Amino acid sequence: MLFNSFEFIFLFLPITVLVYYALAKRGAIELALIFLLAASLYFYGYWNRVYLVLIVASIIINFFLGRKIGLATNKRRKTWLVAGVVLNLGLLGYYKYFNFFISNINAVLDVGWNTEKIILPLAISFFTFQQISYLVDAYNNKCKEYNFLHYSLFVCFFPQLIAGPIVHHKEMLPQFFQKENLSPKLINFAVGISIFALGFFKKTVIADNLSVYVGPTFDTQIQVDLIQAWGASLAYTFQLYFDFSGYSDMAIGCARLFGITLPVNFFSPYKSTSIVEFWRRWHITLSRFLRDYLYIALGGNKKGSFQRYRNLFLTMLLGGLWHGAGWTFVIWGMLHGIYLVINHAWRWLLNMLKWAPTSRLYLSFSWLTTFIAVVFSWVYFRAPSLQRANDIVLAMLGSNGATIPSGIAYRLGELRHTLAEVGVNVGQGSGSLLMGNTIWVLIAAAIALLLPNAAQMFDRQNGVLFEKPGAFSMQNPVLNIIWQPSLKWSVGTACLLAAGILTLGQISEFLYFQF
Repeated sequence: MLFNSFEFIFLFLPITVLVYYALAKRGAIELALIFLLAASLYFYGYWNRVYLVLIVASIIINFFLGRKIGLATNKRRKTWLVAGVVLNLGLLGYYKYFNFFISNINAVLDVGWNTEKIILPLAISFFTFQQISYLVDAYNNKCKEYNFLHYSLFVCFFPQLIAGPIVHHKEMLPQFFQKENLSPKLINFAVGISIFALGFFKKTVIADNLSVYVGPTFDTQIQVDLIQAWGASLAYTFQLYFDFSGYSDMAIGCARLFGITLPVNFFSPYKSTSIVEFWRRWHITLSRFLRDYLYIALGGNKKGSFQRYRNLFLTMLLGGLWHGAGWTFVIWGMLHGIYLVINHAWRWLLNMLKWAPTSRLYLSFSWLTTFIAVVFSWVYFRAPSLQRANDIVLAMLGSNGATIPSGIAYRLGELRHTLAEVGVNVGQGSGSLLMGNTIWVLIAAAIALLLPNAAQMFDRQNGVLFEKPGAFSMQNPVLNIIWQPSLKWSVGTACLLAAGILTLGQISEFLYFQF
């Protein structure tokens, strides 16, 4: 998906908001919803009109299945549910995994099956998961709405269509019919534009500048040393966070312009002191989906610790495969599955010992261990191949030594001799790339670790969150910044938006669109 910010900010979004409220204010609520659905389909078709047929067909079929499940007798309900889940997963499997399957068959059996490369439809993973959750909710009698227009808008609502948050039918749709949301409100515009500007700044100013230092290491076959490997891995760690959380903030901000409150999708994940906590903070709506519709469906923790660990591992393994058709994503999912098993086993041991460590030293060590584990896993998430991921991981462990550019070594004076004694070599180069990488990583780390997240900044204005994260260690930011509807914040929002537009020198792609 190529994101043209100028067209979206100055044309599509304001026109959609104005026409929607103009229709709703005249009492033509259904007509307003039809217009919003048409605008959402236009937004989706901007990338590739061909796949409009796919998403529309998917909506029609799933709506039909949802009605069948809701109205059928008990004996037939499960049959319709299984048919719907198989159909959705089959569609996702074909577009996302068919080429991967054929390439592995060719490698294992040494055959030459040739297939045309299947282009992954935009957001197919997200709208597939959303519709599966609808079918399951219908089966569990949690959905009483069987209006085709309403269901279509639930799937296609453009702020969250492309990359989430993944919402439930019962969460979002009733908000469109709340009387207070059918008229424009200045507070909704102020909050929505401010959150959108914050997310836009995170994407274009922070994430896109970090990306400059990621590609040269991950997308080439050159040998890298310890410093280069860690620099690129840390840059990607923060690039992915600011890119995806930036999109989520933009989605939440856009939805708020229509009076709709979407669930929080990120809650300062890099402040986590355990992997369990990390997955409560990172892509919260996906974690919720995996828990409710996969982990619990596998049996959860009802049959003892072994079954619990097995189900955790399988859930993360499948969650990794959901992100992409490649062995790198499988390894990424396996790593987090192993991390979660170790984390729960450690908690079990602490409970057995009746020891609840709360010292600052212990929490700091737990945070550092968690963060390093996450950074290593992101290498497999980003690398184009398993071999390249292994090369970078080995370099991070010191297999290729460490080298600093001569330009930096010269400025270190006598310290360079000390570094040489511990195996740090001096190479050619001015060190400008390394310095730029370091500066941007430090800026990103300071923002992610010291400042409040969007949910904290707008907590007083954000309405009811559907699944608000609980109390976490290191939750309170060092600088407690609270948004207020004031002239100061208006100027600040304008500056964020202007900086985002000015730094967008070219068409910018969101990382999570490929998943």
